Amino acid sequence: MAAARGARRLLSTSSLWLCCLLLLGRREPGAAAARSGSPPQSPGASIRTFTPFYFLVEPVDTLSVRGSSVILNCSAYSEPSPKIEWKKDGTFLNLVSDDRRQLLPDGSLFISNVVHSKHNKPDEGYYQCVATVESLGTIVSRTAKLTVAGLPRFASQPEPSSAYAGNNAVLNCEVNADLVSFVRWEQNRQPLLLDDRVIKLPSGTLVISNVTEGDEGLYRCVVESGGPPKYSDEAELKVLPDPEITSNLMFLKQPSSLVRVIGQSAVLPCVASGLPTPTIRWMKNEEALDTESSERLVLLAGGSLDISDVTEDDAGTYFCIADNGNETIEAQAELTVQAQPEFLKQPANIYAHESMDIVFECEVTGKPTPTVKWVKNGDMVIPSDYFKIVKEHNLQVLGLVKSDEGFYQCIAENDVGNTQAGAQLIILEHAPATTGPLPSAPRDVVASLVSTRFIKLTWRTPASDPHGDNLTYSVFYTKEGIARERVENTSHPGDMQVTIQNLMPATVYIFRVMAQNKHGSGESSAPLRVETQPEVQLPGPAPNIRAYASSPTSIIVTWETPLSGNGEIQNYKLYYMEKGTDKEQDVDVASHSYTINGLKKYTEYSFRVVAYNKHGPGVSTQDVAVRTLSDVPSAAPQNLSVEVRNSKSIVIHWQPPPLATQNGQITGYKIRYRKASRKSDVTETLVTGTQLSQLIEGLDRGTEYNFRVAALTVNGTGPATDWLSAETFESDLDETRVPEVPSSLHVRPLVTSIVVSWTPPENQNIVVRGYAIGYGIGSPHAQTIKVDYKQRYYTIENLDPSSHYVITLKAFNNVGEGIPLYESAVTRPHTVPDPTPMMPPVGVQASILSHDTIRITWADNSLPKHQKITDSRYYTVRWKTNIPANTKYKNANATTLNYLVTGLKPNTLYEFSVMVTKGRRSSTWSMTAHGTTFELVPTSPPKDVTVVSKEGKPRTIIVNWQPPSEANGKITGYIIYYSTDVNAEIHDWVIEPVVGNRLTHQIQELTLDTPYYFKIQARNSKGMGPMSEAVQFRTPKADSSDKMPNDQASGSAGKGSRLPDLGSDYKPPMSGSNSPHGSPTSPLDSNMLLVIIVSVGVITIVVVVIIAVFCTRRTTSHQKKKRAACKSVNGSHKYKGNSKDVKPPDLWIHHERLELKPIDKSPDPNPIMTDTPIPRNSQDITPVDNSMDSSIHQRRNSYRGHESEDSMSTLAGRRGMRPKMMMPFDSQPPQQSVRNTPSTDTMPASSSQTCCTDHQDPEGATSSSYLASSQEEDSGQSLPTAHVRPSHPLKSFAVPAIPPPGPPTYDPALPSTPLLSQQALNHHIHAVKTASIGTLGRSRPPMPVVVPSAPEVQETTRMLEDSESSSEPDELTKEMAHLEGLMKDLNAITTA
Repeated sequence: MAAARGARRLLSTSSLWLCCLLLLGRREPGAAAARSGSPPQSPGASIRTFTPFYFLVEPVDTLSVRGSSVILNCSAYSEPSPKIEWKKDGTFLNLVSDDRRQLLPDGSLFISNVVHSKHNKPDEGYYQCVATVESLGTIVSRTAKLTVAGLPRFASQPEPSSAYAGNNAVLNCEVNADLVSFVRWEQNRQPLLLDDRVIKLPSGTLVISNVTEGDEGLYRCVVESGGPPKYSDEAELKVLPDPEITSNLMFLKQPSSLVRVIGQSAVLPCVASGLPTPTIRWMKNEEALDTESSERLVLLAGGSLDISDVTEDDAGTYFCIADNGNETIEAQAELTVQAQPEFLKQPANIYAHESMDIVFECEVTGKPTPTVKWVKNGDMVIPSDYFKIVKEHNLQVLGLVKSDEGFYQCIAENDVGNTQAGAQLIILEHAPATTGPLPSAPRDVVASLVSTRFIKLTWRTPASDPHGDNLTYSVFYTKEGIARERVENTSHPGDMQVTIQNLMPATVYIFRVMAQNKHGSGESSAPLRVETQPEVQLPGPAPNIRAYASSPTSIIVTWETPLSGNGEIQNYKLYYMEKGTDKEQDVDVASHSYTINGLKKYTEYSFRVVAYNKHGPGVSTQDVAVRTLSDVPSAAPQNLSVEVRNSKSIVIHWQPPPLATQNGQITGYKIRYRKASRKSDVTETLVTGTQLSQLIEGLDRGTEYNFRVAALTVNGTGPATDWLSAETFESDLDETRVPEVPSSLHVRPLVTSIVVSWTPPENQNIVVRGYAIGYGIGSPHAQTIKVDYKQRYYTIENLDPSSHYVITLKAFNNVGEGIPLYESAVTRPHTVPDPTPMMPPVGVQASILSHDTIRITWADNSLPKHQKITDSRYYTVRWKTNIPANTKYKNANATTLNYLVTGLKPNTLYEFSVMVTKGRRSSTWSMTAHGTTFELVPTSPPKDVTVVSKEGKPRTIIVNWQPPSEANGKITGYIIYYSTDVNAEIHDWVIEPVVGNRLTHQIQELTLDTPYYFKIQARNSKGMGPMSEAVQFRTPKADSSDKMPNDQASGSAGKGSRLPDLGSDYKPPMSGSNSPHGSPTSPLDSNMLLVIIVSVGVITIVVVVIIAVFCTRRTTSHQKKKRAACKSVNGSHKYKGNSKDVKPPDLWIHHERLELKPIDKSPDPNPIMTDTPIPRNSQDITPVDNSMDSSIHQRRNSYRGHESEDSMSTLAGRRGMRPKMMMPFDSQPPQQSVRNTPSTDTMPASSSQTCCTDHQDPEGATSSSYLASSQEEDSGQSLPTAHVRPSHPLKSFAVPAIPPPGPPTYDPALPSTPLLSQQALNHHIHAVKTASIGTLGRSRPPMPVVVPSAPEVQETTRMLEDSESSSEPDELTKEMAHLEGLMKDLNAITTA
């Protein structure tokens, strides 16, 4: 409002028109200068007027032929007359020295003898007329394209055809698009006259409607384009008489999509043939077209539609419908209408003064949307800081200077054409001042506020006018070094400050201020130099950012270093985003360009760049947009379907590929088809434009064809669809009426669906295109579904439970739908599915195939009897072993009723279970099956082999070792090889076999002071393992202990150790010699020893009497079998030892659970040292109950490889016989360690005497038949044998306690180590190693050791009978109590 009031005040005085211009110059650019019309008047001022300067005629697009002449018209009006020049492709033509091109007097360009060849096209291109008037300026015309027609080439030629009289005929002739206008037709080599019945379509195709006999003949098309005429092949047209029968309706020519410009004409071809003769009608966007009453819509011969003077309203989809009364066919095409650029607002002439800002306005329209560029005096205006494009198309010029004067043109251009409009700019001189004093220069001009992008200037009134109430001020400013000056005016008279906006940071500007009064402008102030502040030390925008596509998936972006870097640029961040999304991505770049890969094809992206320095990110650039290049489609067309029309034609329908996979503009489709029987013979058809269907004709009757479609872009062909099959009819079925009713309809209701099945109509001579299924609750018209004619069943989904549905079925064809067939059904009630899981598999069995493979088989009761899997169920097999105890399950899936588990460990017990899964339902795990893999020979040697000299016996050594890490089975023995030559052949080494799993062995009679080498080899039932590394040991030199009788040297025996078995010639040591405990023997100890010996003797006599009673009840055969079980077996190697074997009897005590039996023992004078803990009372040994069967597999797994060879057979336990507690009274060491339980609640490990020889043939079996059975049966059922080692050479024994009534609890299943004793709680575990002692050079008979073997079944039965009838309960109880008391007394003596 203030600006308006100031303007009205100044306009009151006509002499101040210049002040009005200056005051309003910065407020409204549109008012900054006088527009076209009369200039502002001022007394005494010389006013220039606008000069008319424009084109009368402009060149237009022209088509020419080679060798002809062309005139490009151009004429311009101006006073004085303008000078006319021509540009071709942006470059001025030198017409003075050109023989073929000349300038006509009116300014037109004449080109004679147009030159055009394949490699030389000097005349074809874009031409522009340039008119110039000296001292005024230059204007340019629109751009015109000169096209020179090429050599004629036939894309298609006429083919022989026939037509029934009165029908239509079409003869194709397709040539280059620029030569269509030069095509004419000949009949029998005579020019063919065209009329309303015989027409030539714009494509060159000839259409003859209402064919008569006179139309017969040979036809050819001729192209006359200046040179010799080009003839096509001749094709004969035959006219057939009317057969008076119907024939199929088919299109001879279908419409194709067109693009036309407003004002042009468009012809949509459509020609059909058939009997009766069809009629053609047209529809647009599903509205019928009235071609009879319309002046612009004309139906041409054959039915083609001619639209003249096309408008934008004519754009749309057109349908051509052919109907002959029997059938109807249709085709469609798209008409796209484009518009040339037009001006809604043209630029206007402008008066202005220097330093002012002006805007040329230009508004355009067109389709596609035009682009706008500006030209000044014939030269392109390049946008800069002072020439800017605003509001899309307007041109703004800032800080006018005299050189800006001239003609400005707005040129609008799109794909259809281009146009131009211009305006003149006149820079006025400042009017001379009127009479009167002018103001002096403003004083004290200072920059009171300096920022990065604005500066505030203040000043004082001029000295000539101290009050200055009526003064206005103009501030002129420019960049340092730039001649173009801009002006900013104060808002109100008397204002003495102004703020200059839109400045650049860190830039030097020059300011000056002038005051104006009613007489004019006064003096200018002195120039003030001011530099704006730097912009927070951050980089400015990177200039000249450009982006261009380098491939369908990559774009290259380039830019330059920011003009205001404010420090070294460290890096750039490039941001990019797909158009239409809001997800912006970024990448760090160190250079001035970057290629972004992996983009979507034919997709528009926007880019911007931000520079970074040490202070952070700078100003972002403007977004630039670019689209990636197009590519072949990456997906096939969708929804391909085929429709059999008749016995010789099939219609194909499809949809374009998904938009994201088109990768460009779809230009057409490629159809390939072949006979199913001849797959190598493929026919190909191209469909251009956006057509989505095609009629394939000329097919064989009753033949199956395969079809596939691929989309095309300008880059090539994309992937094709899968082959789709269709079979032509054997004969042309009747489609003049609707199909008959289907012969049957059946429905099967389910909970939420109904299965509908049917059979086709009985009359097979009527075409059936498909079936329509209607359904609904109470009415069949709620929903309708159409299916293919080949389909015979359909499932209606998503229905309501317990609802009454009415279903109808109708067959249909192109004529319509037939008679419906009705049926009703009630869906089943909704039931909650049984939450119970599936039944688990049963009969799970584990079949051992090898040492690492087990086959698991099972049955599934939820399958039919034949156990055939027909659904999607699958089975999960899991397995594990209990060693170590925390082993996790392994799983595997199977789709059959068996699974092969591989990669297992040898001689290991595994448990297996199976579950079944079907959909979301699963069963529980099945019952467990167990299987132990077969043994394998040991794959590692014994470890930790050590050799030590026996104390006091330098010629005897003790070899100790540990079992192999990979025993792969139960170790049945070891072989010790030793030699004095480490390099000797292995068969020359001395062999010492060790039976069982003992881990120590003695070797005697070695040579003193001699190095020996030892190797050990382990053996199981599968064979021998590898040898250990040789261990060297040198025997010591001789000393005094070597002279003792029988090489015996005294040694110490700690707790749990056994004294050596003294020979007959042994003499007791004198006082002061070492006792078995390593202390001098006192007289008191000797007396105690005599007492113990006498006591034991008495007890022994009593026990012998009891045994005699029991033994008399044994049969002789039974005793023989028992003795036979303890016979020794000689090994295959020679052994060293004494030839005399003395076998004093041992006692075995039993009473139902206790049995006294004679046991052979070795008379070896050198006893085997075994550490055996002594039970402190009868509770220390917990007998084993039959309840041990419940943990058979766990315990077998726990003790595998470490079971005692002498474990009692489980046969008795399985037969129900109560196991016996066996206690040897013998100094002979056990062949397996004893595991003593920490408490009465834990179960002891099995341990007993070894029965049979100490050494065995390495290739033979184990020492008794029991050994093999103990590996197969549960070792946990064997009874522990308590080995008692007295501290002096007397026999002792302990009575086991009566088993507790409740089931025992077992200790955790842990691997037991041979020869390790598990003592009571808080006791240390002593590992005791035993070794056989022999003499070099002498053979030694094997040591007989008793092992209770598993009796035969008949024998076991007799044992049970004997045991039950041996004594009455009362008598046995008394004897047992008496015996138990004796045992407690004996234990008290021995432990003391």
